Amino acid sequence: MTDEPKTHHNATDRQLRLLVGLVVFLAAVAIAASIYMIATKRVENPSLLTLGALTVAATASNRAMLNVRIRANKYGQSWTEIVTLVGLTVAPPPWVVVCTAVGIVIGRVLGRVSPLKVAFGASKDAVSAAAGAGVMYAGGTAFVTGDPQFHILSLVLAFLTVTVVDELLVHPVVALATRTPLSQQFRRYLDIRIGFGLARLVVALFIVWLLSLNRDAQVLLVAPLLILTLHLWYSNRIRKRDERISWQRLASSAEALNDVDLRRVMEVAVEWTPDLFSADGAEVEVFHTDPPRLVRGLGGKVDPPGAGEWPTDTFVITTVLEDRTDSKPIGELRLHFSGPVQLNEMEIYKLRTFASALNTAIHNASAYAELERVAVVHAHDAAHDALTGLANRRQLLDHGQRLISDEHANGVVALLLLDLNHFKEVNDTLGHAAGDEVLKQVAQRLGGAARTDDLVARLGGDEFAVLLTGLPAPAVAAHRAERLIRALQEPMEVEGMQITVEASGGIATAPSTGGIAELLRRADVAMYQAKRSGLRIATYSHARDTADIGRFAMTGGLTSAVADGTLTVDFQPIVDLASGEVLAAEALARWHHPDHGTVDPLRFLETVERSGLLPAFAEAVLDQALLACSSWREAGFDLPVAVNVAPRSLLDPRFPGSVTTRLRTHDLPPDRLILELTETLTISQLEVVDQVLGRLRDEGVRLALDDFGTGYSSLSVLSRIPVHELKIDKQFVTAMETSPEAGAVIRSTVDLGRSLDLAVVAEGVDSEPQRRALWELGCTAGQGQLFARPMTAARLLASLHRGSGGRPGTLAPALHDEGAVIRLSPRRAVPRQRSERLPHLGG
Repeated sequence: MTDEPKTHHNATDRQLRLLVGLVVFLAAVAIAASIYMIATKRVENPSLLTLGALTVAATASNRAMLNVRIRANKYGQSWTEIVTLVGLTVAPPPWVVVCTAVGIVIGRVLGRVSPLKVAFGASKDAVSAAAGAGVMYAGGTAFVTGDPQFHILSLVLAFLTVTVVDELLVHPVVALATRTPLSQQFRRYLDIRIGFGLARLVVALFIVWLLSLNRDAQVLLVAPLLILTLHLWYSNRIRKRDERISWQRLASSAEALNDVDLRRVMEVAVEWTPDLFSADGAEVEVFHTDPPRLVRGLGGKVDPPGAGEWPTDTFVITTVLEDRTDSKPIGELRLHFSGPVQLNEMEIYKLRTFASALNTAIHNASAYAELERVAVVHAHDAAHDALTGLANRRQLLDHGQRLISDEHANGVVALLLLDLNHFKEVNDTLGHAAGDEVLKQVAQRLGGAARTDDLVARLGGDEFAVLLTGLPAPAVAAHRAERLIRALQEPMEVEGMQITVEASGGIATAPSTGGIAELLRRADVAMYQAKRSGLRIATYSHARDTADIGRFAMTGGLTSAVADGTLTVDFQPIVDLASGEVLAAEALARWHHPDHGTVDPLRFLETVERSGLLPAFAEAVLDQALLACSSWREAGFDLPVAVNVAPRSLLDPRFPGSVTTRLRTHDLPPDRLILELTETLTISQLEVVDQVLGRLRDEGVRLALDDFGTGYSSLSVLSRIPVHELKIDKQFVTAMETSPEAGAVIRSTVDLGRSLDLAVVAEGVDSEPQRRALWELGCTAGQGQLFARPMTAARLLASLHRGSGGRPGTLAPALHDEGAVIRLSPRRAVPRQRSERLPHLGG
């Protein structure tokens, strides 16, 4: 904290002393005038018993004081007005002023308060008594020994005057001492103060009435009893009011702490605690961040970072914030006071409650930050090549599709596809480490030669791509490609050897239809034209593209296949990695063309979407999948079936109704169907997609996010798509044995699934080491050639009956014998995941 608050504090002290000095001066004038009138015998002297009773009553009223702590100071409210008013009816005003001052001094001294408070308390009550006496005189009251004459209206006005003067003298001093706005200080407990003032007036009038019946001064001794009763009532009202308001504020503060940003959580705590606990300032420090974080503030206002050190002479109450799992300290909440403070029982309990809420908020914000960090790492890993750091295939497809779909794109979009010549010889001769070094240097050179807006990607192996943007004309693409290839011609030094890299490239400009997939296919056609012709670069030529010519024939064949039901569906089982038990099966469409043989699904699926056959095709595949599921169920194997859904199907509001109709037709529960989604962020943000997925989930159909970790999925997508399952793409499973990055992606996906209560399935499990490694990472389910290749429904049923090792329903031996003791690595928490996740797959 800077020196400015100290200067302000010193100025406040000076103003406070001046104000107290003014009150003391006024009291000195009143007391001096009273003593003068008594000494000059201008008033009659009452009996010693009366004077003693007045003094004792004033002392008692001051001792029965209601104390309120405001920050490090205590401020009290006494009951002297009653004694003053009654005294003005039994003794001349000068004596009342003197006895009041003496009684208050005795009471304050017995209370061991500071000299400043003794002087202010006695002076304030003396001035109030003098003001009340003036009103009594003005009302025509005659003070005759033993029988004072007064009017009841004068008595009421005198009481009001004493009360108002007392308020006007007290509240400015308290407001200045506590640095509270004067208007706020006057409004504090206003309703209770008004009610209490009326009660004091009634008590005072009652005592006066008793005195009118019996002029004995001993009646004044009744005043302390009545004052004590009134004190207890008023104290209880104040305490209940304070508790109610305090708990309301505590509830509001706990709600304000509900934020996912850790810095904001700490700021909210610093803003609320001074008001909650009447502290001068507060600070919150969190230890478990790197570096530790500290937020502090004065008077509910947060200090900016680097505001300086706080003074070391403050009184501090520290509350330790503990971790909810192992009770280790994760931070501290510190309340600062300008002087020593003793919290009462309610304040201590309230502080513990607030600290617990703050501890929970810090834990939640930290967990969210870690989840966000994992998501950022995951998203980066999913969009980049682990070896070179370049964009990967998925990022290229995503970025390219956005550019091609943008009607307002500036210039022409083209794609250069590069393949390194004789790269296998480098690997075979110098080893894979040298090959990796070559790939890294190629990536650096391409990145250095490309323009800022161009996207350089590694598609896998020795294949690279450069997405060229903002071209003024298609012909410019060849010139850009020449410059990129020339960047590779300079020799590279690898393990002390000079190596020259040669590459073949194919160029294609964005087509009017087909999107990025068609652009990539055309660039691939051009690249192989360059290789066959011995050229460095070839530009795509439609005339030499035999695939385009065959697509029309394929469309006609597909129409017939969908119409007459000649499309077939194979099934690949999804298996429990630990036990080898089959948990579900994925449906895979197959088409055996009469002329072309078995057609690659990627080719005919693209044709299906383009030709308008998608609804009929999806219904045919779904019918066959549900029919197989029903047959397995009748045979005693109640397995869910997973069916891939094309993104365009999610744009059809009629799709959920079609799915539920077919489920009823085959008499299957909705949770026996798992729909696998390959979804882009753009599609997932369309309202119709949210509605379709929401209806499917409400019907009980299970949803899975396919190819997770390849760039199509992200934390934001998971927040919108209500899925039950994540499927790890096979490229990570394949690379996990040699790539730490791939293992990290798998581990983060499993952790993410565990955090979000989602099942996780690994694709492409082709070997026993992969199966065991996945299980060690916490993944419990997988599919791949290790267990079974895709097969017909009948063959899968036969395999289920046959089982593995005489165990029906299994396709592989268990990783561990039943009853065996398994030694787990410390990082793994598989038993929990296994028990919680398997029901998502097995029903």
